Amino acid sequence: MLVFQKAGPSFWLSASIAHTDTMNLMKARLHSSTCLCLAAISAMAFGPLENASACTGISLRAADGGVVVARTVEWALGDAKHDRLVIFPRGRDFTALTPDGPKGRRWTSRHGFVTITAYDQDYGPDGLNEAGLYVGMYYFPGFAEFAPYDPSQAGRSLSVGDFMQWMLSSFRTVAEVREHLDEVTVVNVEDPRFGGAPLPFHWKIADASGACMILEISQKGRVQMHDAFLGVITNSPDYSWHLTNLRNHIGLSPAPRAAITLDGLKLSPLGGGSGFAGLPGDFTPPSRFIRAAAFTASARPLKTSHEAVFEAFRILDSFNIPAGTTAPQEKIAMDIAGATQITTAADLQERVLYFHTMSNRRVRTIDLKRVDFTKPGITVIDESDHREEDVKDLTPAARP
Repeated sequence: MLVFQKAGPSFWLSASIAHTDTMNLMKARLHSSTCLCLAAISAMAFGPLENASACTGISLRAADGGVVVARTVEWALGDAKHDRLVIFPRGRDFTALTPDGPKGRRWTSRHGFVTITAYDQDYGPDGLNEAGLYVGMYYFPGFAEFAPYDPSQAGRSLSVGDFMQWMLSSFRTVAEVREHLDEVTVVNVEDPRFGGAPLPFHWKIADASGACMILEISQKGRVQMHDAFLGVITNSPDYSWHLTNLRNHIGLSPAPRAAITLDGLKLSPLGGGSGFAGLPGDFTPPSRFIRAAAFTASARPLKTSHEAVFEAFRILDSFNIPAGTTAPQEKIAMDIAGATQITTAADLQERVLYFHTMSNRRVRTIDLKRVDFTKPGITVIDESDHREEDVKDLTPAARP
């Protein structure tokens, strides 16, 4: 039993960790996911992982029924240009990439969607469609293993980026995604923009009803679906491992620890937060998973999804990785590799995507209800020209 106690006038959350049986509790809470990119993840356990990336994701639910999905994004390869968005219309024809070129699955989009990009590609770590379906990609090194490419099955084959676009452009709900997964095969397609490296990802998929699923592909194409525990996701190891690891942190609580008396000496906590003593604070995926679950479970009640968006941003501040923090000891960080480059929040009920970046903390939004998805062609919104902090000078108000 993992118990997080909410102090004050809020609530208790008690979740039995018995694999996916506990995931129904997800519907009672807003899920949160944060994604963190690290330069290496336990070389002893998983082998050296050069230029790895990592993310943290959470979800929250508000009293008005709104669901907010939020995350941080970090890339260890340098500036990924996440401050560039692409809007895709309805009725657009897609052809998926394969190792033999654009010879994969063909489809026409039913739903318009917006996606954050990476390295000037037309897909990236996060996407939201006009029906309120969210899809996020999270780095999954050492465990992701896509199906071997079979040219005779090209018509059902998708690269990781195509897979994300296929879901966003085709479906309204998590249930619809589940229903159609057996129609496609995800294969690895090397991309020179990533040095020809494999792109190992797993996915978080959520909709406006509060349904939330983690999808992992391993063992040469084996697809596994997990109900998302509190909507939390990080990176490797696999999701079932993270659920088991929760048992190592039983007893964490926002409530202060009680004072005890030993040999006549009364010992009291030294300030607030003693109930979370022992909460892991490093940037490894297992530690971020525990921290994200603890902060999500203890989040205060929220009246509206708008409030939940900014509460999610506050929670994710605890997962920001400063530039240089994950650089090897023998090197001095000369770039932003491994640092948190963008933080996003998606209000699935209102169909609004929010984000701020490491170079400009001003929150920007795009309201999909007001986007014309019948407009032909794609629309690019490039915010890279606004890479300086938006600072308001209050000095004039102090003058006579």
